[in-house]
Amino acid sequence: MSEPSTPLPPWVSSVTSVTVLTGAGISTDSGIPDFRGPQGLWTKDPSAQALFTLDTYLADPEVRRRAWLARRDHPAWHAEPNAAHRALVDLERAGRLRAIVTQNVDGLHQRAGSSPGKVIEVHGTMFTVECLSCQAHTPMREVLDRVDAGDPDPRCTACGGIQKAATIAFGQALKPEVLRAAVDAARDCELFVAAGTSLSVQPAAGLCLEAVEAGARLAILNAEPTPYDAYADLVLNEPVGTSLPWLVAELCR
Repeated sequence: MSEPSTPLPPWVSSVTSVTVLTGAGISTDSGIPDFRGPQGLWTKDPSAQALFTLDTYLADPEVRRRAWLARRDHPAWHAEPNAAHRALVDLERAGRLRAIVTQNVDGLHQRAGSSPGKVIEVHGTMFTVECLSCQAHTPMREVLDRVDAGDPDPRCTACGGIQKAATIAFGQALKPEVLRAAVDAARDCELFVAAGTSLSVQPAAGLCLEAVEAGARLAILNAEPTPYDAYADLVLNEPVGTSLPWLVAELCR
């Protein structure tokens, strides 16, 4: 395993409880592009952000048609977990993982072997469809079969309402019980690790301060600087596929 250029501080070896916040950067090595990076989805195609904005999605049938095709063609259907995902499985098996709070909707933590009960998906999951009128839930694959059969904007079979992936769009509130679980996990750990996230989206980014104010140390592992670096006890501006496995190996010693 190659090692990042920044040496780890000695306190790392004494940590016994870790909560990890993960963002899109942890899945780029699995072939899923991030949003704001140099090769990010919105960097290459700024118009794609409309697919993730609730008001635009509700108002524009063409946006919904584009969104269904994007869901059908999403690389997460075929992606495999990478070394960073697997490192968090090792951290759980070592008994040091409090929780994974993930902004990702790709399910790769669970696919890697992390216990579903340890994974808090603050932005939901792309593998379930939710009706925005009656809140009925349907497996994504069933709805995509309708798209493939020629229905470009499949409506809810129960009430006829507009459907979308059970993910949190811009302009849509996080589910209160999920946010509470994430805040509890941030406040109840010795070390809070933010990995592969630009920490630019609230309220997930604010979990860093929830942890620090509760007495935890903060480690930020991201290729680019973040707005919370000044609060961190450790900052590694390295690829997460390198830095997170390295940090976990030291935590598990």
